[in-house]
Amino acid sequence: MQFAEGVRLALYQLWTEKLKSFFSLLGVIVGVMFLIVVVSVVEGMDRYIREDLSSVIFGVNTVTVRRRSNDPSLEGSNTRARERRPRITYEDWHAIREQITIPARVGAESNTGGQVVADNGRMVENVQIFAVSSEIMQIRAWVVEKGRSFSPQEAEGGTAVVILGTDTAELLFEDLDPLGRRVRIRGFPYRVVGVLEEQGSLFGFSLDNRVIAPAQSPIQAVTNARGVVDQVVVQAIEADQLRALQSEVEGIMRARNRLRPSQENNFTVETADEALSFWDRISRILFLALPGLVAISLVVGGIVIMNIMLVSVMERTREIGVRKAIGARRRDILSQVLIESITLSGVGAVLGVLIGVGLTYLVAAFSPLPAAIDGKWITLGVSLGLVVGIVSGVYPASQASKLVPVDALRHE
Repeated sequence: MQFAEGVRLALYQLWTEKLKSFFSLLGVIVGVMFLIVVVSVVEGMDRYIREDLSSVIFGVNTVTVRRRSNDPSLEGSNTRARERRPRITYEDWHAIREQITIPARVGAESNTGGQVVADNGRMVENVQIFAVSSEIMQIRAWVVEKGRSFSPQEAEGGTAVVILGTDTAELLFEDLDPLGRRVRIRGFPYRVVGVLEEQGSLFGFSLDNRVIAPAQSPIQAVTNARGVVDQVVVQAIEADQLRALQSEVEGIMRARNRLRPSQENNFTVETADEALSFWDRISRILFLALPGLVAISLVVGGIVIMNIMLVSVMERTREIGVRKAIGARRRDILSQVLIESITLSGVGAVLGVLIGVGLTYLVAAFSPLPAAIDGKWITLGVSLGLVVGIVSGVYPASQASKLVPVDALRHE
């Protein structure tokens, strides 16, 4: 009965003094809302990067050999030494492919951006231009939806054939069949032999505006210096052999570069997890900063609620005096004020959750940022709101319970 009365009084205060109540709950609302939105976006991005981005960019169970890491912090601060590193070459690719003993696919890949012009005069700008060996098609799990892929013979011989992404094909040929048509990539003529299955987008960036051609076709002249590739990608057939594969590839490259045991690698061999270490640091910083930012809002909200409850106790001094005069115990007054404070803060927490969930869905729907709402963060948000209510209500409840009935009844 006492609990219901406390809740009723708190809700009545919210209803009769809407504006004051809104501002009194604003700190709790903002704190909980911020918690839900930020955590949902960060967790959504983390899941997307590890499950989707990793397979799209790096492939599954892959080891990548590059001149430099995507994350320079992994290689120390000597920028000049990194710039002096030797380029990765076709000879490196062939050596790894021939010397590797662990079952694996070994492919070479380079990419750049540029203009593609069709034989009908239509043109597409800012196309991703990939120069790859035939193995990369399997490693990247690129599926040709229409037509065919290029054969190993075409790849080795540098035949001028090309596979288009769905966006590129549509922009160049609209409703026409692109197979067998001609396109010019940076001025070099190519024959279209296939169209990729739709890949979707990555943070709002289309993965379907691309062309893929054999690495040793004329396209190599626009991606790198002659004989040079961006990277060699090695995919373990068995996932449990990935670390052993990484070690073996590193040994082959060290031998090719004639490095002594005491010398550091002048190349990078990394798995997808290692390549994503930059994201680990970013997400760690965000999760470390989040509690502080949420705490500031909740502390401010708690102080406001405490002041509101102190004012409420002062306004109801006579009422409290009457209750104590007719037999209400100190703990009855204490619990009633606490229940009111918890109810006010709980309402703020629920509103914060609702607004946070709504904003998260808006972020996911209208921005390239992925978001994933997890029930545990909703529970935490509501729990934090209730804790703020308890902490904020202790002092006003204590003051109310200490009122002397005679003095309280004299209060005007």
